[in-house]
Amino acid sequence: MTAVAEQIGNWLAEFSGQAPAAPWLQELRAAAFQRFSELGFPTTHNEEWRFTNVAPIARRPWRNPPGKSSSELPEEARRHLAQYASQANPFVALNTAFLADVAFFQVPRGTVLEKPIEVTHQVASMAAYHPRTLILAGANAQCTIVETFQGTGSYFTNAVTEIVAGENAVVDHYKIQLESREAYHVATMQVQLGRNANFTTHSISVGGALVRNDVNAVLSDGTEATLNGLYLVNGSQHIDNHTVIDHAKPHGTSHELYKGILDGKSSAVFNGRIIVRKDAQKTDSKQTNKNLVLSDEAVIDTKPELQILADDVRCTHGATIGQLDSEALFYLQSRGIGKSDARSLLTYAFAQDIIDRIKVPELKDRLEKVLFERFHEHAH
Repeated sequence: MTAVAEQIGNWLAEFSGQAPAAPWLQELRAAAFQRFSELGFPTTHNEEWRFTNVAPIARRPWRNPPGKSSSELPEEARRHLAQYASQANPFVALNTAFLADVAFFQVPRGTVLEKPIEVTHQVASMAAYHPRTLILAGANAQCTIVETFQGTGSYFTNAVTEIVAGENAVVDHYKIQLESREAYHVATMQVQLGRNANFTTHSISVGGALVRNDVNAVLSDGTEATLNGLYLVNGSQHIDNHTVIDHAKPHGTSHELYKGILDGKSSAVFNGRIIVRKDAQKTDSKQTNKNLVLSDEAVIDTKPELQILADDVRCTHGATIGQLDSEALFYLQSRGIGKSDARSLLTYAFAQDIIDRIKVPELKDRLEKVLFERFHEHAH
């Protein structure tokens, strides 16, 4: 039996053991599992996964804890569920095959939510989890979403989030990944944006042994989208951020800033693709990836990609990889600050730029604490 057949076999046993669900859900699951069986787990021969080897996830026979069934979903949710995130990604197909609980939120047109929508995943043990989130924001609606992933021990989180924003909607999204150091985390977020919608997402990744984040946004006429990210890796951690900003219509604006801090023998990947469709004239897009490498053994692969099919556009992208500024280090030490504290201060300042963009005060405070502890533990 080939390794691939064995892997599929493990998942098939789990898939078949799921509690029965409503016919529409069974159908969705079965089609998704079929897709996953055809694709199998990606290997490093696949261009999209060239620097991320998911063999440690594929090899393990994970158990899927029984989920509550979401067959009670309202009609509106069913219409949108699994319509956006592409099942050409085997992990999305796998998530859909094990669809049980859906965290579904609908923000009616014109509604302004004062408090953030909070979706928290706290997991443990040797299990595989397939959280699914669907958020529908109506025309002129405004909301903030905070997704948090944390846990203890070794486990596999395979998350899919679909966000649909109507005309003139304003959506501010945060994804905080604080998984345990033994955990595997693969996630896809697919965002469909209406005319003149304004969408911002901040992805903060600190935990996990192996992490892959796919963030895909499709912009409409006059849409404004901002993708910010901060990833911190040390020890033997590996994190891979793949983003796609698809300017499907004219007059769209996108800004992207991802910053990485690498230490120890860690590795990171940033792959940012910007697509400007033929009709998407007057597109304005700016992408930046900046990395701070604190050790000789850490490795970063960064690849900004522009695919421009329109002619009247303004697109820029850039990637930098650097070390701590020796003059700044010298300056701080000359002021009586010890070397390791000086390193911590400068590293913190590099990360602060992203943290300062967070508009939820409690979340900002919490992340500042996480970063402070993280940099402090490094320094001593």
